[in-house]
Amino acid sequence: MNPNLSIYDNLGGAKTLRRLVEAFYPRVVVDPLIGPLFPADINPVMEKQYMFLSQFFGGPSLYSDAYGHPMMRARHMGFQVTPERAEAWLACMQAALEEIGVDEPLRSVVIKRLSGPAHHFVNTASSDNNDL
Repeated sequence: MNPNLSIYDNLGGAKTLRRLVEAFYPRVVVDPLIGPLFPADINPVMEKQYMFLSQFFGGPSLYSDAYGHPMMRARHMGFQVTPERAEAWLACMQAALEEIGVDEPLRSVVIKRLSGPAHHFVNTASSDNNDL
């Protein structure tokens, strides 16, 4: 990992980020905590995630160019995001990073960078049954 490069560049740019998103969402849709939050057609979500992560990790501002300021917390307010769901999301990302071969310490840097926003989106207290 080169500390002088962005996370985006350290990951390998657009090609690797696309692979990450493609490894991530199959895990998300089958996860019992977070899968029900996503639409049946996951492709538009995947494209937005690719665009957002490109920008978030220091690459081109694809998301803002297409949709304006990300305002991600506001965009997630319509969903019950619990601490458990934030952790499930991060676990899916961790597994996807491992699947595509992102080594340490970069893998931990990516998870740390995503942990802040994942927990910032929490808008619902924990519940025993995590009903939607």
